[in-house]
Amino acid sequence: MDLTTFCARLDDRLRTDAYADVDASANGLQVGPDEGTVDHAAFAVDAASATIETAIDRGADCLVVHHGLSWGGFDRLTGRDYERIAPLVREGVALYVSHLPLDGHQELGNAAGLADHLGLEKREPFGEYGGEYIGQRGRTDPVAPHDLADALSSLDTGGETVQHLEFGPDRIEEVAVVTGSGADWLAEAEAVGADALVTGEGKQQLYHEAREAGVHAFLAGHYATETFGVRALRDLVDSWGVETTFLDHPTGL
Repeated sequence: MDLTTFCARLDDRLRTDAYADVDASANGLQVGPDEGTVDHAAFAVDAASATIETAIDRGADCLVVHHGLSWGGFDRLTGRDYERIAPLVREGVALYVSHLPLDGHQELGNAAGLADHLGLEKREPFGEYGGEYIGQRGRTDPVAPHDLADALSSLDTGGETVQHLEFGPDRIEEVAVVTGSGADWLAEAEAVGADALVTGEGKQQLYHEAREAGVHAFLAGHYATETFGVRALRDLVDSWGVETTFLDHPTGL
């Protein structure tokens, strides 16, 4: 498949343009030629030296990631930025990025995948950001908080324990999900009547906000909650007849 078609298909499916004025990430093709082919695509959460080098070693033509390299552009392409980008250019490997579009996609996104993992039903968009959504919420049969924590512990947490701020009810039925760094959506979770907010990492004030709101907060790791989207994209691209590889590089964070 030619690279232009590959990127256009992903952009269309992920609604990349809808997030153009919302996301600091330069979504879409971040590094790559005007013309090229994609016979083998690698998928990873982060664009970093480790995943870039592995993609090159595996013979990938394109690396698709959630966290890219450009967050508002480059003033100078030196130092660590150069060290990451130079191998891509030298080896002719394209870099495609989907940040908030992949968080918020209601079928392929990170929140959708985590909601699937938790068995949530009657799902709706959640986590409003700049007129778009980056999460989901849904219902579950009444479950004890420790059971929800156990379900999250099966994620690729890098051996780290799921943190639980246990301030909500004895039984959880309504769950809001914003993967990665979603602590800022605790107030919205309270507003929609959620018993729990599930995210990746927290902030100091989350403790007090959750306590005062009477809402459980679960912190399952930024990386662990954001493997779902790139795995779903891998399955999608595989259905196009392109060889695919998932590069797992958990951070424990």
